[in-house]
Amino acid sequence: MRWTKQETRSILLGLAFASPWLVGFTLFTVYPILASMYYSFTEFTGLEITAFVGLGNYIHMITKDELFHKSLYNTLYYLVLAVPLGFVVAMALALALNLKIREISFYRTCVYIPNIVPAFASSFIWLWLLNSEYGLVNLLLEQIGIWGPAWVSDPKWAKFSIVLMVQRGAGGSAMIFLASLHDVPRSLFEVADLDGATWWVKFRYITLPMISPVVLFHVIMALFGAFQVFTPAYIMTAGGPANSTLFYVLYLYRNAFNYGKMGYASAMAWLLFILALITTLVVMKTSARFVYYQGEER
Repeated sequence: MRWTKQETRSILLGLAFASPWLVGFTLFTVYPILASMYYSFTEFTGLEITAFVGLGNYIHMITKDELFHKSLYNTLYYLVLAVPLGFVVAMALALALNLKIREISFYRTCVYIPNIVPAFASSFIWLWLLNSEYGLVNLLLEQIGIWGPAWVSDPKWAKFSIVLMVQRGAGGSAMIFLASLHDVPRSLFEVADLDGATWWVKFRYITLPMISPVVLFHVIMALFGAFQVFTPAYIMTAGGPANSTLFYVLYLYRNAFNYGKMGYASAMAWLLFILALITTLVVMKTSARFVYYQGEER
């Protein structure tokens, strides 16, 4: 099929208008991705390539690097704990903000505001809140007779401290859930009320199935965020104590910018991409059993 002169002119004109984005996408996205793939097979310091090692970086990472295994364990531990807890917190907030009460707009604003505070600033705030000696959290616990732990300085509590801190951003997910709750047909709840259904039955068999596509979106985004957790650990604990919060991306950062092992860091980045891709594919493959799309025939 041949294009007419008018069609060719329209295509060229469209490409001309899109060229700034195309050039930027090529230079700042496509090239870095391809370059990092090549560097992952080399010993690259950031300034020069000293040797081509093939799969050496990957083999060393998997078989000999104990800190790699530690960072991967910490990240998976964080993922298993933070993703379900984040869903529960966000959903609870959404259900509370869906109530018909006065000043609900004010409460919604209060819930969402922490989400727009930069993670860098929030980390410093929570570092003070979780201070074992004069932190507000332990002071409040003392009022009810509980001696609070040394949150960020105790290896047993450090990861949970990070999990607790990141819940400050649950307001964003809560707003998304809240919007999806408004799309659930009221008629379904009216029928359930006539049958004498409890709030849990209505939530389990009406609300959750009807908003399940949004829940799937939340889970996938939460998984991506868990794999890439960095700022809280970097600011609050610097990977300590005893490497208990040395998450994968923090260790990748150290290899790249502290140790000058850009090639090794590139290999870590690609392995992280593969892990995230496999996890996402598994979630998407199994989601058909739990996700309901309105209008879809089953």
